[in-house]
Amino acid sequence: MTKRPLILVTNDDGITAPGIRALIEVMKELGDVVVVAPDSPQSGMGHAITLNSMLHLERVYVDNGEQMEYSCSGTPADCVKLAVKQILGRRPNLCVSGINHGSNSSINVIYSGTMSAALEAGIEGIPAIGFSLLDYNYNANFETAKKYVRTITKNALEKGIPDQVVLNVNIPNLPEKDIKGIKVCRQARANWEEEFDKRKSPQGKDYYWLTGKFVNLDGGEDTDEWALENGYVSVVPVQFDLTAHHVISNLNTWDFNGTDKK
Repeated sequence: MTKRPLILVTNDDGITAPGIRALIEVMKELGDVVVVAPDSPQSGMGHAITLNSMLHLERVYVDNGEQMEYSCSGTPADCVKLAVKQILGRRPNLCVSGINHGSNSSINVIYSGTMSAALEAGIEGIPAIGFSLLDYNYNANFETAKKYVRTITKNALEKGIPDQVVLNVNIPNLPEKDIKGIKVCRQARANWEEEFDKRKSPQGKDYYWLTGKFVNLDGGEDTDEWALENGYVSVVPVQFDLTAHHVISNLNTWDFNGTDKK
C-alpha cells in the first residue's frame, strides 16, 4: 500500500484560529497531519526566530481529530524548526501555512509570519505553500477558500513544487460564484505609506500606533494584486535566494581596486 503523505501544518494567527482549523480539515483528506503552531498570534513577525529566551512546546488537543498537534511559545519560523528537528519522525512531503486571516499579497510577503513559516520549510528542503484569505475578520468564512486550498495542495503533492521555491497563495474574499479561477502571477510592486499616530499615556509618556495605507504602484495585469482585484485566486512562486542576479554584471564594472587617498 502507498504511504499517505506527511503534511506539516502551521500558521501565524495561533493554533486555535479558525483559519488553521479549516486548513487542518482539508489536509486530513490528503495525508497524515502534524500541527506545530504558535500558542498565541504572531502576525507580522516576518522571519524572526527566538534566540535569547526559552522555547516551550506542548502537546495539545484542540479537537477530536486524528492529527497530532503541538503549540509552541515561539514564532512561526520557530515552529517549523522545532517540527523538523524535534517532532517529525520523517521529512514531511509538504508544509502548509495558514489559512491566514488577511492578505499576504505583494510586499506583505516580507512581513508575513504565515509566509515566513512556509519559507523556513523551503529552506529545509520541504515543499511549502502559504495560504491567505483576504478577510481580516477572526470569524471569517473559510468554506470557499477550502476548495482552492484543496485543489492547489493536490497539484503540489502530485506534480511537485520546484526546489527552492515556495508558493504564496491569496484568495479573494468573494462568494464562490464570483471567483473566476486561479492565476499564476508575479508579485506586484507596491508598498505601505505609513505614519505613526503619536499619543500620550495616562502617565504622560509618549507612545505610537503604526498606521498607513497600502498603495499598489504596479499597473501590470500579470500581478497578484490585479488577479485579486479581478476575482482570481493568485499563486505567486516565491524564492528565498534574495540575490539580484541581474545587477551582478553592473556591479562588476565598479572599481574595487582603487585606493581612496585623502
